[in-house]
Amino acid sequence: MPFVPAAAATVHEIHGARFTSYASTASGSTELCAWRLEVPAGSEGVAHTVDREEILLLLDGSLLIALDGEERTLLPGDTAIAPAGGTLRVDNPGRQPARAWVTTSVGLTATLPDGSVINPPWAR
Repeated sequence: MPFVPAAAATVHEIHGARFTSYASTASGSTELCAWRLEVPAGSEGVAHTVDREEILLLLDGSLLIALDGEERTLLPGDTAIAPAGGTLRVDNPGRQPARAWVTTSVGLTATLPDGSVINPPWAR
């Protein structure tokens, strides 16, 4: 379907973060996936290596992004581009929750440090 009402978005939670999926194969997209990421205050993410490019645009709050060993704090309007094969960690050391808009191509997988692979439903 070309239009996805907010009420049709699906919510997933993993590692303390919330992923609200708006565009995926489940909603009719064939090439791209997009979701809103909500990261609670005072949280530390899990490092993972993505097999496809992933783009995060910070909407509000602040996030500490570690990308291939380089760390940056994102403020609203800032963007981080994780390349395919890049290792990414998303932390929110602040006192306020943070929200970001994330986009990738259909089929992204993430490999955790222990070698396990996640095939997130919001990226299918």
